[in-house]
Amino acid sequence: MKVKIINKSKHALPSYATPLSAGMDIRANIEAPITLEPLERKLIPTGLYIELPQGYEAQIRPRSGLAIKKGISILNSPGTIDADYRGEICVILINLSKEPFIIEDGERICQMVIAQHEQVSWEEVEILGETERGAGGFGHTGI
Repeated sequence: MKVKIINKSKHALPSYATPLSAGMDIRANIEAPITLEPLERKLIPTGLYIELPQGYEAQIRPRSGLAIKKGISILNSPGTIDADYRGEICVILINLSKEPFIIEDGERICQMVIAQHEQVSWEEVEILGETERGAGGFGHTGI
């Protein structure tokens, strides 16, 4: 699938790290390093602008390496970029560790997954179909 992109960053276009990767690494596009203190969140620009086809979204997800090694995550994970959004892609990073984290220009800060989705039209009813699970949730199986 082809997606239109404007790259105003100083970095190469997002790409897949391996042939079977679902997500593309996205890099910070900043003029100077940014320090993210413990429990602090900041909006990090990428310099990327995309035009997705109708019926698709871009999901912004944390990078597992940053999460486990440095405690860095995405606050609204996954972040959604809608097909009608044309602004710069920015990422809300949060530092969940006890140590400051320095974001450098060009650092891989998240991954982007392009996903197809449907829009629903609601059908109001009085009763839902029954299942074995029913209303059980949040640990109801005891496992």
